[in-house]
Amino acid sequence: MARIFDVIEYPNEMSDEIVHRFPEEGIGDYRIGSQVIVRESQSAVFFRDGQALDVFKPGRHTIATANIPKLIDFIGKAFNDRTPFPAEVFFVSRKEFANKKWGTAASILVRTPGVGFGWLLLQGFGTFSFQVKDPQQFVTQLVGATGSYRSSEIEERLKTVLVSKLGDVLGETAEKTDLATKLSGLIEELGAAVRAKAKDDFEAIGLTLKSFYIGNLKPSEKSAQELRERGLLDPAMYTQLQAADAMREAANNQSGGAGLTAGIGAGMGIGNLMGQALQGGMQNTNSGGSAGAKMPDIMTPAEAAQFMKVTEDDILEAIKDGSLKAKKVGKAFRISKDNLDTFMNS
Repeated sequence: MARIFDVIEYPNEMSDEIVHRFPEEGIGDYRIGSQVIVRESQSAVFFRDGQALDVFKPGRHTIATANIPKLIDFIGKAFNDRTPFPAEVFFVSRKEFANKKWGTAASILVRTPGVGFGWLLLQGFGTFSFQVKDPQQFVTQLVGATGSYRSSEIEERLKTVLVSKLGDVLGETAEKTDLATKLSGLIEELGAAVRAKAKDDFEAIGLTLKSFYIGNLKPSEKSAQELRERGLLDPAMYTQLQAADAMREAANNQSGGAGLTAGIGAGMGIGNLMGQALQGGMQNTNSGGSAGAKMPDIMTPAEAAQFMKVTEDDILEAIKDGSLKAKKVGKAFRISKDNLDTFMNS
């Protein structure tokens, strides 16, 4: 015969549990007159045959047909209302589950007409908190007959909702303001807008979104590559951007030129790509590249290679063997116009 419970309680603090079923397995036998003890941060939901009978708030309660009216439909008078009846009790934590982390697994694409590439790829992270608002609704929709339901079991679902709403808010904001330049000043407003948008989704499963904070929101460091992969960036522009990145890297790494050609274009030397990237920015008198450009007083190895019509590796090799004098600043070399003229005429 099943054990008959006269006291139903769950004294655990429920630090990570949202719901705990009593008993965890099988069906509990309770009496009319049994005591239900609900802690300050809990609610208790009675279920029988998959139907919610009542919700108890914090305090000590006595099971009776008066406070659970639906029980009268299941229990007869033959035993003076002392008949044990099978049911389950779900203790639901009503505390705030705080400092839950969210982040963008993939960059959020936002259209920015007339600014930069015309698209902005944003990545962000932050924290949020939630609380059970409707215990009966939450248990009915999500918990079922599970013995214990923890916050970790729903966090991924909530994060997906929040990131989706953040994407919507960013898209709407970009239509009204220059998001690319004003992003840092809109963090608080964006967070508030996400909270408002996610409210109905949380309440639909018996929860309330207590807070949503954006800790950081910035453009992806691989924006050009990601835009190209999505078919939103012209290949020629991407190649020029890669060449410009390679030039900056080479300026800070005396041996960086040789390894940076991989992946930029088969059979193309980095010197040629650098020349293409620099060509548009120099003052040319004809279409012959740097023929008419004015040589600056101080140059990087990449710029010197442009004027010499050689690769940057050739310039670095000349510096290494001493035939071309250069000044090393940190990890980068700088070449004076006089030293390059001397090298060219030697």
